[in-house]
Amino acid sequence: MALTVQHAFSHLLTIVALLSIFLVIPSSCFNPKKLDTASYSASGSNWSPALATWYGPAQGDGSEGGACGYGTAVGQSPFSAMVSAGSPLLYDSGKGCGSCYEVMCTGNSACSGKPVRVVITDECDGCGSDAEYHFDLSGSAFGAMAVSGQDQKLRDAGKIDIQFRRVECNYPGTSIAFHVDSGSNQEYFATLVEYEDGDGDLAKVELKEALDSASWDSMQQSWGAVWKFDKGSPLKAPFSIRLTTLESGKAILANNVIPAGWTPGQTYRSIVNFET
Repeated sequence: MALTVQHAFSHLLTIVALLSIFLVIPSSCFNPKKLDTASYSASGSNWSPALATWYGPAQGDGSEGGACGYGTAVGQSPFSAMVSAGSPLLYDSGKGCGSCYEVMCTGNSACSGKPVRVVITDECDGCGSDAEYHFDLSGSAFGAMAVSGQDQKLRDAGKIDIQFRRVECNYPGTSIAFHVDSGSNQEYFATLVEYEDGDGDLAKVELKEALDSASWDSMQQSWGAVWKFDKGSPLKAPFSIRLTTLESGKAILANNVIPAGWTPGQTYRSIVNFET
């Protein structure tokens, strides 16, 4: 009986000794690591660095004579002055006209850290090299990145580091519009294309005349967001216009959007837009 008790007591001491080892020596399985939040972005990992400046009036819309051709529309709804000129990578020889981005700043005490959506409506020819992303924002768009009441303080910084990402364009209740260029005539037709939802940019624009139900003629990019078709013989309206986006290759048809009796300088609205 004594041996049995002694044996049990010895076994108990062995268990206690083993437990003490686990308590003193930490196991890697139970040593939690701290979460590294240094590289974490609140909106995901799809933000990229860029530079931002601003031009035009402090509360204005940048330039109404921009390289995309939108004219005074940049200060009106739905653009509402939330626009930017882009460096060569963003403007892309005019192919970037109409593309939408979110921009935000965090490195200045006046920055709100909240994203602001802007549309590329102009070219910033002197903004850095061909390998740099640079947004030359309207005064209104630049100030919109600031904490409420500190927009002028942020503009006073002049040039700041920002984060940006490409996003879909979204103009609720707005259909695609075609502003006929003032130089258009009965043999030459050019139009500015505005307010495309989704990608915002265009890879291809095609025109079909009323009496030709099968043939589509490719229009050429004239400059910025203006596309042209030089037939060299009388054109027969109404015209249907088919648009294909650059980013995703989606296509949409604005049927008979340019009516018979169209006139240069007029804007004609379709009843369609890309889905977002």
